Amino acid sequence: MRFPGTDGDRYPYQEKVVSYLTAYAARLDAEIRTRCRVAAVRRTGDGFEITLESGGRLSARVVVTASGAFGNPHRSLLPGLEHFTGQVLHAADYRSPDALTGRRVVVVGAGNSAVQIAAELAQTARVPLASRVPVKFTPQHLLGRDLHFWLTRTHLDAAPLGRLLSRPPAQPVLDDGRCRTALTAGQPDRRPLFTGVDGAKLLWSDGQREEVDTVLFATGYRPDLPYLATLTGGLDAEARPRHREGLSLSVAGPGFVGLEWQRGLSSNSLRGVGRDADRVARRLVAYLAGR
Repeated sequence: MRFPGTDGDRYPYQEKVVSYLTAYAARLDAEIRTRCRVAAVRRTGDGFEITLESGGRLSARVVVTASGAFGNPHRSLLPGLEHFTGQVLHAADYRSPDALTGRRVVVVGAGNSAVQIAAELAQTARVPLASRVPVKFTPQHLLGRDLHFWLTRTHLDAAPLGRLLSRPPAQPVLDDGRCRTALTAGQPDRRPLFTGVDGAKLLWSDGQREEVDTVLFATGYRPDLPYLATLTGGLDAEARPRHREGLSLSVAGPGFVGLEWQRGLSSNSLRGVGRDADRVARRLVAYLAGR
C-alpha cells in the first residue's frame, strides 16, 4: 500500500503516518485485537500455545513476532551510575527541553537522537554530549536529493546484508548541517564518557569532578520479547531473537518481521518491512505445506 500525499523529498508528519497505518489495518482480512498483551509462547505437539496476560489462550501452527525493535529503551551499563543521586532519563522519556531548562544535563550517545536532543537542549541548558566513540555525520542531501532517495535508487536499501552482521552496526548521524555546526561551536560540548560517579557528581577522564542534574541516555532500543523466553533457544544471552532473515534458528515455526537489520538496512522501516514480510510469509507457508 503506497504512502499517499508525499513527494520524494519530504518526511510525513506523525498524523499522516498514523492515518496510513489505520487505513492499512482497516483493509486487512484479519481479526485485530488491541490491548491484548502476550505473556508467553510455548511449543506444543503440533504448533504453539500463546498465553495472554489476561489469562486467555490462543493456539497456532506458526507465530510471527512483529512488535518491532523499539519496545525496550536501552541504557548502557556505566561505572557507578547506580549510585548517581540525580535524575536518569532515556530518550524515550524526552518530549521537549522545557523541563530541563537551566539545568546541567549530560546526554549519553553518538547517534541521531543523542546529537539532536543535545543540540536542542544546549539552547536552554548546559549540555555535554558524552560517548565512547566520536560522532560521525553523513549529509542528509546528496546532489540535491535526500539520502533515502539514493539508498532506494541504488538498491542498497534492499541489499541482504543482515546475514553478514552479528549485530546491528552503529549508524552515522543524518544531518542537514545544523547539528554539525552546533557541535563544532561547542553547543553541545562533545566529551568522552565519564569514568565514575560520586553522588551527584560525575568524574571525567581528565580528573574533573562536575555536579550534574540529569543524565539522559540516547543509546537506542532493544526488542522487547520476554514472551519468547519460554521457547528453548529462542533468545540469545542479550534477549535478542536468534534468527536468520526472519526465521528462528532454534525452533521450527516462529517468524520475525520488523527487526533492525533483519535482512537489510530498511527492514525495520515502513518502506522495507513489506519485502521481509512477503519473504517470511512464503517460507512459513512452505514449512506448513511440508508438514
